[in-house]
Amino acid sequence: MLSQPPKAVIFDLGDVLFSWSPKTKTSIPPKVFLQILRSPTWFEYECGRYLDKECYSLIGEEFSIDPEEIAAAFQQARDSMESDEQLVSLIHELRCINPETRFYAMSNISLPDYQYLRATKHVDWSIFDRVFTSAEAGERKPNLGFYHNVIQQTGLDPYCTVFIDDKIENVLSARSFGIHGIVFESPSITARQLRNRFGDPYQRGMDWLKKNSGKLRSVTDTGVVVEENFAQLLILEATGDPSMVTVAPSPGIGTWNFFPGGKGVLTTDKFPDDLDTTSLGLTITHYDDKTAHAILDKMLEFVNSDGILQTYFDKRRPRIDPCVCVNACNLFYRYGRGEQVQPTLEWVCEVLKNRAYIDGTLYYATPECFLFFVSRFLASCNDPNVQKKLRGLIQERLKERIGAPGESLALAMRVVACHTVDIEDLVDVQTLLTLQCDDGGWEAGWVYKYGSSGMAIGNRGVSTAIALQAISSLPKRQSLNGMSGRNAVNNV
Repeated sequence: MLSQPPKAVIFDLGDVLFSWSPKTKTSIPPKVFLQILRSPTWFEYECGRYLDKECYSLIGEEFSIDPEEIAAAFQQARDSMESDEQLVSLIHELRCINPETRFYAMSNISLPDYQYLRATKHVDWSIFDRVFTSAEAGERKPNLGFYHNVIQQTGLDPYCTVFIDDKIENVLSARSFGIHGIVFESPSITARQLRNRFGDPYQRGMDWLKKNSGKLRSVTDTGVVVEENFAQLLILEATGDPSMVTVAPSPGIGTWNFFPGGKGVLTTDKFPDDLDTTSLGLTITHYDDKTAHAILDKMLEFVNSDGILQTYFDKRRPRIDPCVCVNACNLFYRYGRGEQVQPTLEWVCEVLKNRAYIDGTLYYATPECFLFFVSRFLASCNDPNVQKKLRGLIQERLKERIGAPGESLALAMRVVACHTVDIEDLVDVQTLLTLQCDDGGWEAGWVYKYGSSGMAIGNRGVSTAIALQAISSLPKRQSLNGMSGRNAVNNV
């Protein structure tokens, strides 16, 4: 399995497993109540250095509030506490997935408050192998002593441990030990993050693809479903499984149309065949040499005044796009005719050299699309001049992008492109894994866009298939659990 489940998981209690309200029927406003919780006196109380009456008396003096009013406010706050059944069920689920994982709670809480919690809140406390409290330890988070105490008493390996807390300072302290820290945002997000740590992301992703085989349709950023060939071809290439997709060239010579049958969606009804989808179709599906060369001859009829291949088999649409050009060059070199597209190749080199792709292109949404297609070209082209022109340059450009923000498809494309040119990008793999959805797939990243309106088109199948390519590019599908502490950035 790619990612070994953690050997230990540590949950915070308040504001994670239990929700509560600072609003009470007393005269103490919520803002003041929260200030009390952040006071040194309360911190000392949580560490067991004061009895409850002593604490309320000292706080009363500090905030000029009647101690009995303080006691009443805290009693009402305790009564408001409710456990999150989604998280309780999640822990039961994860225990079943991997019975060897130990689950702990680690909370800043006074002894009286903890005793009240155990006595009155009917939670299945057996979900935890042990609960550690600041009152018992005499230390509180984020002080390192509390973490040392838990590590010493459990014998856990920090690098194989996950820590969940709603406060960044507490998570930061945990990470300083090498623990994988998760800042709690919501039960659903935490559930996704933990399921991604316990399950094999590759198998889960492949199961999702198979479950949705034949239904991997594209969708616009406005929610319109689009039947199109390009995404299907990308999925076919990434998976090698024809049963997952439905693709077909246009009738006639064998060129391809972005839209099956040439019927446009959210554009002109009769849409022309294009060099981009045609290039992808000819490099992924089988064509006899005679047909392929006839199509290449046809493509050469559509160049602009600079000698650069255009996007459409339609002289009324004189558009150029560097991603289209890369894919066309890939096709021409595949059939030994690279010398016929030198002006196009030179422009691709200049786009790469001068980072002209950094905001995407006319038809492609992200810089990673261009870098991905350039790496794809290099993977199939043995021409030494092409390798000399592009390989060193794309290595530099990809290194510049490692760790840059991006959605799932951009990250997956970046990782695959890096792997293709012998760059290890563990940072982005780690981030990519955190984006895997509960159902095992990845959300649709924006692949391309309409040239006129800029409306983006994405496909969950493409994102998932290329994400699996990225994961499988790891050496021997190494365990990412070890990466998260010793060898990579701790992402959440």
